[in-house]
Amino acid sequence: MHFQDKRTKMLTEAAIIAAVYVALVMIFKPISFGAIQFRIAEALCILPFFSFSAVPGLALGCLLGNFFSGAAMPDVIFGTLATLLAAILSYKLRNVSKWLVCIPPILANAIIVPFVLQYAYGVPDAYYFLFATVGAGEVLAVGILGNILLLALESRREVIFRTQ
Repeated sequence: MHFQDKRTKMLTEAAIIAAVYVALVMIFKPISFGAIQFRIAEALCILPFFSFSAVPGLALGCLLGNFFSGAAMPDVIFGTLATLLAAILSYKLRNVSKWLVCIPPILANAIIVPFVLQYAYGVPDAYYFLFATVGAGEVLAVGILGNILLLALESRREVIFRTQ
């Protein structure tokens, strides 16, 4: 595959991942935000296991999903940074174990989002409570839904994420 073809493939994959992430955030907006949140779009955070394209795709999807949902600017910025950091770490863990790929998004969001909720939205709950609620939502979205998605895509890896 030529360099230009690889670049086009990567940009296309990233754009599709971003679009699906945004669509899922918008469709499930009522449960995607707040102190107790279940962001179904986060299931896509296992995609760095399959392709580096997921790293910019997830970050862009989070940025646009938060922005178009009317999130506060600190949420747009720091939520996107949490997703980018998690995607990079998940990509680095992909060769260690597929089961570890879900850990960075769970931890990054459980650690960072409570600060965003407190400072951008004035949520009065204690940090540790928000850590637990956001973390639980991430465990459900990424740890369970994401791993189901990973297993479903794994057998179709060569068809969906072609390397040629």
